[in-house]
Amino acid sequence: MARWYIIHAYSGFENKVRDSIISEAERLGLAEAVEAVEVPTETVTEVKRGKKVQVDRKFMPGYVLAKLTLTDDVYHLVKNTPKVTGFLGAGGKPQPISEREAARYFGGVAEAKATPKQHVNVDYEIGDQVKVLDGPFASFNGVVEELDFDKNKVKVSVSIFGRATPVELDFEQVELVK
Repeated sequence: MARWYIIHAYSGFENKVRDSIISEAERLGLAEAVEAVEVPTETVTEVKRGKKVQVDRKFMPGYVLAKLTLTDDVYHLVKNTPKVTGFLGAGGKPQPISEREAARYFGGVAEAKATPKQHVNVDYEIGDQVKVLDGPFASFNGVVEELDFDKNKVKVSVSIFGRATPVELDFEQVELVK
């Protein structure tokens, strides 16, 4: 009977590990024992250079979920896959997770894809010189005073008629002056 296992892999090589396990299982005739190998990802929205971009990010970096009928051959197949450090479990023994827990990982992924998180990466920080891209202060330059990641707002001090005036803008309304 196939159960879900969590495989620990080198961070950044999760997709390569998934592909290696699947192709090696087919090569060795173990494809029926390896039902599924998944890298859980979620879609997040980032702001880069003033533009919103949808990005797929790994839900569990460094881990791969696999539904396996764990025989000695399958165990050795996974353990000998390049970039795999082992199974998650006590004492080096593979510990299966419940269907409910696996569904929670994939349910969280499905939920995250349905409502992408507004995770924002900005390429400027407090004290940086920025240019306002749109709104009533378009083409004004200013200095970043505050970053509010909860509200996706930035407070910029712009010079209007020689006086510094704080202005609250969205992250995508400003860009770093190079």
